[in-house]
Amino acid sequence: MESLYLLVPLSVLLVLVLIGLFGWALNSGQLDDLEREGGRIIDDDLPVVDGDQGSR
Repeated sequence: MESLYLLVPLSVLLVLVLIGLFGWALNSGQLDDLEREGGRIIDDDLPVVDGDQGSR
């Protein structure tokens, strides 16, 4: 029974942290354009490389 006095506040704190992280992800644009990101995986075009990046 005494363990509930520790576990219940810790679980409430964990839920609040997870809700805060989800809210941060929504407000920072992490979930804005999911269709374009999904289509980018199957796109056959190679990304354009700048001249100084390909000389390594």
